[in-house]
Amino acid sequence: MSIKTLVINPGSTSTKVGVFEDETLLFEETLRHPTEEIAKYASVIDQKDFRKEIILDFLKEKNCDPHSLDVIVGRGGLLKPIPGGTYAVSDALLADLKKGVQGQHASNLGGILAREIGDKLGVPSYIVDPVVVDELTDKARLSGMPELPRRSIFHALNQKAVARRYAKEHDARYEDLNLIVIHMGGGVSVGAHDHGQVVDVNNILDGEGCFSPERSGTVPVGDLVKMCFSGKYTQQEIYKKICGNGGFNAYLHTNDARVVEKMVKEGSAEAKLVQDAFYYQIAKDAGAMAAVLCGKVDQIILTGGIAYDPYTYEMLEKYLGFIAPITVYPGEDELLALCQGALRVVTGEEQAKEY
Repeated sequence: MSIKTLVINPGSTSTKVGVFEDETLLFEETLRHPTEEIAKYASVIDQKDFRKEIILDFLKEKNCDPHSLDVIVGRGGLLKPIPGGTYAVSDALLADLKKGVQGQHASNLGGILAREIGDKLGVPSYIVDPVVVDELTDKARLSGMPELPRRSIFHALNQKAVARRYAKEHDARYEDLNLIVIHMGGGVSVGAHDHGQVVDVNNILDGEGCFSPERSGTVPVGDLVKMCFSGKYTQQEIYKKICGNGGFNAYLHTNDARVVEKMVKEGSAEAKLVQDAFYYQIAKDAGAMAAVLCGKVDQIILTGGIAYDPYTYEMLEKYLGFIAPITVYPGEDELLALCQGALRVVTGEEQAKEY
């Protein structure tokens, strides 16, 4: 008997919704929310009823009876650090999403909306692999400054999804493989997957690892301290340089890798240098993750929007091909990844984790 799943993935000004029958997408839509509409609400949580009504109206428009749904799954939000997996939206998890224990973000609404809709229909609700997935080893947490331990914040949903996809396509278990997964989008995360656990990965939000289209990555710390105390910048302006205006944006005033590629083809020496440095830094991070895995790497996986560019494979294969073969899964199908996480629990392949 097939399983029908409603998937909810809220963003800052949109809510992406999809309905699946098993792993087959029946329909999906990105429901846009005008900035002036969002501005009416004092906080992210206050948007809950507004977004729920839009989702239910959309289902009606698609002639989808909500009572035909078997399970609801939402994007996980900024919870406490937790191991990867699928989590039932328990009362404790729901309370922390509403509270915003690591910050208020639209993704917090995913689990809240899933729980409310699921409770009304009498079906289970889940979240899957939120960005706060933390499987770091104890030694990976030490930064050299006790006050500033390393944290795990990365593209957990997509990294885990493509790792499982690779395992399935090669008749293997994710838990039996050593993989390096490189997600390349607005931020870049490079993770060492050791038998199903992401034992080390760069923190994509707070300036760690390679630079990316929007983020600075690791910068010279002493010079950053001097910049912070120069009196020229506010705390907010400094943070924006790290996350938002760093990387491609800082050097070339665009966060679009396709525009950078176009600039390179048109002969821009600066764009060529930035592009080369981008792949160089990614390769250095991947080399470090190979060391984390003691050189025993079964496969390197490239994913995210930038992986669509054939030049990405060409450059990273040149740097990393000696470590392991490379597989490319471009883009990120978050709706399918969320659906698959719920299905693994509903079908009994996995046990739902407790928050």
